[in-house]
Amino acid sequence: MKDINVANEFTEQKRIDDPIVKNIVQDYTAELDMKSISDVLLLPPDITRKHSGTGLLTAFLYAIFKKAKKEINIDIMPALGTHNPMTEKEIEDMFGSDIPRENFIIHKWREDTVNIGTIPGDFVEQAAEGKVNFPIEVNINKRLLDESYDLIISVGQVLPHEVVGMANFNKNVFVGCGGEDIINKSHYVGAVYGMERLLGRAFSPVRELYNYADENFLPDIPLVYLLTVNSTDINPETGLTDIKGLYFGNDKKTYKKAAKLSREQNITWLENPVDKIVVFLDEEEFKSTWLGCKAIYRTRKIISDDGEIIIIAPGLKQFGEDKKIDTLIRKYGYVGRERVIELVEENEELRANLSVAAHLIHGSSNGRFKVTFGSEHLSAEEIQNVNFSYTPLNELMNKYDIQKLKPGLNNLDAEDIYYVANPATGLWDLEKNR
Repeated sequence: MKDINVANEFTEQKRIDDPIVKNIVQDYTAELDMKSISDVLLLPPDITRKHSGTGLLTAFLYAIFKKAKKEINIDIMPALGTHNPMTEKEIEDMFGSDIPRENFIIHKWREDTVNIGTIPGDFVEQAAEGKVNFPIEVNINKRLLDESYDLIISVGQVLPHEVVGMANFNKNVFVGCGGEDIINKSHYVGAVYGMERLLGRAFSPVRELYNYADENFLPDIPLVYLLTVNSTDINPETGLTDIKGLYFGNDKKTYKKAAKLSREQNITWLENPVDKIVVFLDEEEFKSTWLGCKAIYRTRKIISDDGEIIIIAPGLKQFGEDKKIDTLIRKYGYVGRERVIELVEENEELRANLSVAAHLIHGSSNGRFKVTFGSEHLSAEEIQNVNFSYTPLNELMNKYDIQKLKPGLNNLDAEDIYYVANPATGLWDLEKNR
């Protein structure tokens, strides 16, 4: 398809429904040959990225194509990766009520993918600095290869990410719409390489894997990326983060521009470590530790040795996003990087589910700091059995009134705490790591 590369960065934050944002999207779509487009596939994120406003951008794209002079079929497949399918309520909360539910398709990462190639083991070993050596089968959802689609638009936010360094771009294809082997093994590559080494970096060993698959196996499909960069703080008027940049394109230049701005916008730099961090997990967004451990991933670089991360999680009901993952997390627990690596060597079921092993590494404190969860749906025994501490939710809610806390440093009853209202919106790091 025609290569259209457009970058728009804003000196001031723009709301998703700002006319300037809408005009940019309309200008981009005006460059497309609507006469040649009959079928469109949109690949937005799921409810875990609701705060990005990409659901509203997706709805706006849908409206543009529906208003075209010719009838265009529009399918929407949220890039779930390993996450649970979105509920009816979540779809409406994120995308609004104007898109018929039959337009939404569920990506089934264990079932609906086809193989497009294999990343050789020696390349994986080189990317991972010798820490692993295995080939990776690259499976993606078969719909991406459906020749009936004239246009595929991947919509998503670029921001610091614990698996790949910076979220989105071709990760949305190979993980969000990917299959078991590349999800499992690429996650494990990042974990054994070291999450702290890649967080907030545009290029990492894991990104090398996705770029290799992109350059060597991804067929010539009509794929273009609409990437956003947003503020870290949530706008109280909208409940969403505001847009700081919009990028359209289908090459690495587009991603690099977005990653550069995200590094400027989405990393909060602190001079010194903090002893206590309180993180709130929105109950509509975080229902599992599989997602909720972002409270640990994104703040672990600023917690002091022997410090404590307190996680207020009113929606927490499970550990994994599906039964198999939940069972494995309950069985092995967040027991530290070195012990998890040993368990992978000892247990075939973990070797067959390396994304679980990676998650257990990511969520472990490695004995350096304490992690306390407050939940009303999971018991103290369940939380403690996976190697976290537990405090009743109501006790934490009474002690740490999230309505009164402000993002950042607070002094509460003569105690300094650092408050994070949503860990999914950014990364917190120390100045010495710049």
